[in-house]
Amino acid sequence: MSPVLLQLFLLFAGLSMLAFGGGAGVMPDIQRASVEYYHWMTAAEFLDLFAISRAAPGPGSLIVMLIGQKAAGLPGAAVSFLGMFLPSCLLVHFVAKGWHRAAQSNWRPVVERALAPVAIGLTFSSGLALMRATETGFMPHAITVLGAAAFAFTKINPIMLLCGGAAAMVLTSL
Repeated sequence: MSPVLLQLFLLFAGLSMLAFGGGAGVMPDIQRASVEYYHWMTAAEFLDLFAISRAAPGPGSLIVMLIGQKAAGLPGAAVSFLGMFLPSCLLVHFVAKGWHRAAQSNWRPVVERALAPVAIGLTFSSGLALMRATETGFMPHAITVLGAAAFAFTKINPIMLLCGGAAAMVLTSL
């Protein structure tokens, strides 16, 4: 196995075990490793791959396949996929067996309540890391924060929020 393939597998296998609440929670680590540590791509290329992974159907964590393909071609995509999904699938399989056996235990609701803020915190840190990796300056950050707040606290259609954010960026750049 080539060194890059081994790096891809070990990176994504490790991160898959930390991806509470989905792959968004480890997106800052994926970005940092892909861009700053291994130099498989630039920050702009990572953001392009991130946008593609969000626009495509399926889980957003499939970005690992795009990163793997960029780093090592089709074998890299396959190894990245296995690294991201195989360890966590095996873990979930075995934990689920014990979880169902502990349905009436006193500790189970405590664990469920404790994991929710962990997942939310990881997802929030992912958003912050991606916001920092995009364009800098007050206006882009302000538009991102206002858009996120509008999404969280109103029932405005997300497509309309995206259009509003794009229009605000165009108007501020004139």
